Amino acid sequence: MDALILLGSFAALILIGMPVAYAMGLSALIGALWLELPIDAVMIQLAAGVNKFSLLAIPFFVLAGAIMAEGGMSRRLVAFAAVLVGFIRGGLSLVNILASTFFGAISGSSMADTASVGSVLIPEMAKKGYPKDFATAVTVSGSVQAILIPPSHNAIIYSLAAGGTVSIAALFVAGVLPGLLLGLTLAALCLFTARRRAFPAGERVPLRQALKICVEALWGLMTVVIILGGILSGVFTATESAAIAVLWAFFVTMFVYRDYRWRELPLLLHRVVKTLAIVMILIGFAAAFGYIMTLMLIPQQITAAFTSVSQQPWVILLMINVLLLLLGTLMDMAPLILIMTPILLPVVTQIGVDPVHFGMIMMVNLGIGLITPPVGGVLFVGAAIARLPIETVARALLPFFAAMLLVLALVTYVPAISLALPRAFGL
Repeated sequence: MDALILLGSFAALILIGMPVAYAMGLSALIGALWLELPIDAVMIQLAAGVNKFSLLAIPFFVLAGAIMAEGGMSRRLVAFAAVLVGFIRGGLSLVNILASTFFGAISGSSMADTASVGSVLIPEMAKKGYPKDFATAVTVSGSVQAILIPPSHNAIIYSLAAGGTVSIAALFVAGVLPGLLLGLTLAALCLFTARRRAFPAGERVPLRQALKICVEALWGLMTVVIILGGILSGVFTATESAAIAVLWAFFVTMFVYRDYRWRELPLLLHRVVKTLAIVMILIGFAAAFGYIMTLMLIPQQITAAFTSVSQQPWVILLMINVLLLLLGTLMDMAPLILIMTPILLPVVTQIGVDPVHFGMIMMVNLGIGLITPPVGGVLFVGAAIARLPIETVARALLPFFAAMLLVLALVTYVPAISLALPRAFGL
């Protein structure tokens, strides 16, 4: 009955159109009243949820990504990717995937990736003879890499939802191989499609121009070296690396690229603060919601339900994947991580799955949800840029869904893909 009160009220509030964050907060209050807890207990958990030093990494990484995104980094990364692979048949689709890989390693956000890379490459691909729906599908599917490749904001949220027991540094490093595997799989699909549909090949960039493009892009890509190099060398923590990334992004944008105007900085900061306010409200309410779930023993009940169906790890992981894929089509990624991690983590740890490995499974699952109707936020951004109906882009995405499900299966059942690098670096 306890679970019905808490989860039922949450589902009912979502169905009547209440934002997810407020639905979590209100259902936590309802659950507290049902358990006859003082409201003060909920407020204390809410405040404790956002009073964590590691959370500072999120605003710093978001700000660094925003500065680089609006300061001309996306255009330079597209040009850099074109130097590397643009001359191949179907090269612009490969440029799209590779640019998303680079930009994802700076922004950590699929939404920012789609908006920045898509605004440059979707019109360019259409102009060069690629179908616009295919160009959009490449863009939105490639942007899912940003969820996996460090610095992923969602990896930080997963660490928080896991109670701080999973290292952010380990999650960052663990995401490298799954992210690259996803990019390579999508690139292989693009090459196959380009050959089958006779897409055009691009032209080689002259050497002098190519060198200039590479130098300009490397200034921005040094952000990745600073973040990962600093963490792996032990010079600074993930949170400290985020602060240093902001300083570097500011220096490169304002003093090296000089495409951004000083008077536009306050507007950028205003947009970042608005985004972060939403995220922090969500995290605070999720902490209170998770506290009530723990008191009601809901994670233990879910664990018992899964293990009663089967004791086989591969069967339980399959059921969890199906559940997350379905939920990912109905809710955004961050609230799902905050809600489902405390519920599912005890299940997978009981069957011997490493929490870092499960984090990667969850990231790939919910990343697919970001580009799946009816609530795929990244899908909506891509369709808006291309000015195409959602259903048109969704049809073009079907082969990309198949490729991503293959990656999900590999990440799920081959733990070494996620754990090899963290173990190699002793994380």
